[in-house]
Amino acid sequence: MIQEYCGVMGAYDFDGGDVGFDLYHGLYSLQHRGQESCGIVTNAYVRLNTVKGKGLVNEVFNKENLATLKGNIGVGHVGYGTNEDGNGISPIVSRYCKGTMTVAMNGVITNYDELRSGLEQRGAIFQSLSHTEMIMNLIAVARTQTHSAEDAVRVAVSQLKGAFSLIVMSPKKLIAARDPYGFRPLSVGKRRNTYYFTSETAALDVIRAERLFDVKPGEIIKIDENGVTHYDGVSPRNALCVFEYVYFARPDSFLDDGKSVYRARVDIGGELYREHPVKADMVVGVPDSGLHFALGYSYASGIPYGVGLVKNSYVGRTFIRNTDEVRYEAVSIKLNPLRNAVEGKDIVLVDDSIVRGTTSANLVKLLKDGGAKKVHMRIASPPFLWRCKYGTDIPDRKHLIAAKKSVDEICEAIGADSLGYLPVDAFERIGLSLKDHCAACFTGEYPDGK
Repeated sequence: MIQEYCGVMGAYDFDGGDVGFDLYHGLYSLQHRGQESCGIVTNAYVRLNTVKGKGLVNEVFNKENLATLKGNIGVGHVGYGTNEDGNGISPIVSRYCKGTMTVAMNGVITNYDELRSGLEQRGAIFQSLSHTEMIMNLIAVARTQTHSAEDAVRVAVSQLKGAFSLIVMSPKKLIAARDPYGFRPLSVGKRRNTYYFTSETAALDVIRAERLFDVKPGEIIKIDENGVTHYDGVSPRNALCVFEYVYFARPDSFLDDGKSVYRARVDIGGELYREHPVKADMVVGVPDSGLHFALGYSYASGIPYGVGLVKNSYVGRTFIRNTDEVRYEAVSIKLNPLRNAVEGKDIVLVDDSIVRGTTSANLVKLLKDGGAKKVHMRIASPPFLWRCKYGTDIPDRKHLIAAKKSVDEICEAIGADSLGYLPVDAFERIGLSLKDHCAACFTGEYPDGK
């Protein structure tokens, strides 16, 4: 399973109301972006209130600890990749000579080692390997040499390379920043007199807030008692990760310029049919990420859309031994074929991607064990050929099946009767220009040229 590293949310209520419950409900809508840890920090007249821990939102928060989250300014986070001792759980809080600072980030800093080494040589002490903690130290150092928190954020951000959407809370301000390429999404919304920053607009819907606009690549936005202030930055080009549309974002979210994720996925399914038509009895999507691609394939082909795999909604992450038999059992715990629907039929199975090929092979086997005569695999993205260095855990090329095998060889390896990938140029045809998106994991062309 491909994982993204985080989702972030911030809130500022000009009327002085508590924002903790809004952040809690918003994090539920961002849970798909990080399932190992979560946290909320609120600011009540310079007093910080913190609840965070390992686990899902409904595991970490409860009625009692949510009641402690008083304050009209707050930051929330869901994430992957925490230290065993929990020191890397965000939002990260620090107290230093200028007061307090709280930082949450979605993304990864590619010059992390260089920047951390420089800070350590100046006496900085780190409690984790968190990139967010390193950024917090950069901002703290800059704050001692600048006149405001927003200036400190601007100085720190100018040193960062990589992909990030960042939210910083000082005692009286909420500040958001986005990397110059805009790899990670970040939107701004409003409900009555409260403003929100969020990784996805779905979090605004659940709290009945209106989407206003997106933070621009390279832009910094400050919210304080004086209102909302924009600071434009330098942006070489837009490069939102195109995989946000394929996998990461919720289908009910809207990304840069208000593009519908749902509409993009249905259109991708249509392109899949036009590129790889096949005669079949039913189109089946792999829950949940493949469902809307399958719907688009069905619309374009006229082949009936049906439910062929049932998902166990109560299964979280599974930690399994590295054997084929146990991998198959892990897939069947999460998904089970609907035998009455697939038995004796030729099936088009649509999924978002193939990484190593193991999961795809197990899915094909599940359907054939359930009685399907043929399984034609259709993949709603191009072959993964290159690693991602911007925070998505697409591994090194030696682990990518498409970097080692041809399409026909992959088809044979996963046991499918046919296999078709989305071509790269299909993104252009559905309005996702690669001039404005990063598709380096498919093309090897990194926006920063490195």
